[in-house]
Amino acid sequence: MEKVILYKNVQAFDTKILLASSKSESNRALIINALSGFKGDLKNLSSARDTQTMIRLLQSADSVADVIDAGTTMRFLTAYFTATNQNKTMTGTPRMCERPIGILVEALKTIGADIEYLKTEGYPPLQINGLSVQKSNEVTIRGDVSSQYISALLMIAPILPQGLTIRLTGEIGSIPYINMTLAQMKAFGVDARADWDAKVLTVASQEYKPTSYQVESDWSGASYWYSIVALSTFEDTRVELLGLKENSLQGDSAIVAIMTQLGVKSTFTADGVLLTKIPAQPGLQWDFANCPDLAQTVAVTCVAKGIEAVFTGIESLKIKETDRILALQNELKKFGGSLTEVVTNTEYRVSGSGFEFGSAPVSIATYDDHRMAMAFAPLAMLTDLTIEEPNVVVKSYPSFWDDIKKIVEIERQPAANVS
Repeated sequence: MEKVILYKNVQAFDTKILLASSKSESNRALIINALSGFKGDLKNLSSARDTQTMIRLLQSADSVADVIDAGTTMRFLTAYFTATNQNKTMTGTPRMCERPIGILVEALKTIGADIEYLKTEGYPPLQINGLSVQKSNEVTIRGDVSSQYISALLMIAPILPQGLTIRLTGEIGSIPYINMTLAQMKAFGVDARADWDAKVLTVASQEYKPTSYQVESDWSGASYWYSIVALSTFEDTRVELLGLKENSLQGDSAIVAIMTQLGVKSTFTADGVLLTKIPAQPGLQWDFANCPDLAQTVAVTCVAKGIEAVFTGIESLKIKETDRILALQNELKKFGGSLTEVVTNTEYRVSGSGFEFGSAPVSIATYDDHRMAMAFAPLAMLTDLTIEEPNVVVKSYPSFWDDIKKIVEIERQPAANVS
């Protein structure tokens, strides 16, 4: 097993970080540009493995599309290959094939898609046999499972002969990600209507218009730096994160409001946002329905600072790269923290027990999950720390460890050779 050791930060720092580009924006831009005939000019695309996988598969003529562990890529390409009437086998890692996709597939079948489950009903691998005739211009889909299903349908809607009306049922999660999709579609000349009160999205049949599109830096990646500043023991610590916008399309820009309560002030600059320390509030209540990818980082920050918190809207974490609820529960225990389910699948309490950092070694398992590695790395502000399988960060933020080297000493331990 490969490991990286982070040695405790011992001084204040004032640094600038050029963040990775948003893979959420990049992946949508790639699909929309493909639906525009690959004629647009996409700038600042993410170097994340998920995005590079999307690029590779969009360019590939192979009959098998292996998304590895990229959930967004699996969902978006399933809709794209279907709507463009291609024959593809969609597959991925064993964990990817445990992540549900039935809601999207059944919606596509309603429209007229020919898709087969090759093993387990509702899960990859899939055999896509295209969509030759549109049978319906309306689908009904749950809004509380994954906004990626909704975004996948939205993006293909304009190229369908009859367009598409999407009716949403139940609570709608991750609305900012749906709005991101709508905004990017608009940038490529498509008009779509969202009636959030009626829970209806309507897209007429129309053509995408190729354009030049600049991808913003990644607010999910920014969250780890917010945590680093929050946990720094030096009051004059400063970090400027480059490439971020105050009026962002990304739901994870909610980290600004969250971290204001956890001790970080955000000052937007001409180049991005400057993070400085301020007093933290004694408690936090937050609904993560629109920004679930922030929950791990915020949980670690709260426990490390001894801030009691109540989290809602994190049910979807159970079907991510790993069961993130269970993974968090396991790893928070290692430094005196807990994540306790108070109301089934609805409300969780985060608390810490006054762990004495530096009193015992802490080694964090990452569960093949990039966000586990990066969410726990800020603990290096308080103690020496070992992160197992550190290369998982390539999924979304390949330069993470290089950036962290600017503020702490790092030692890599390669995996032992087994003869």
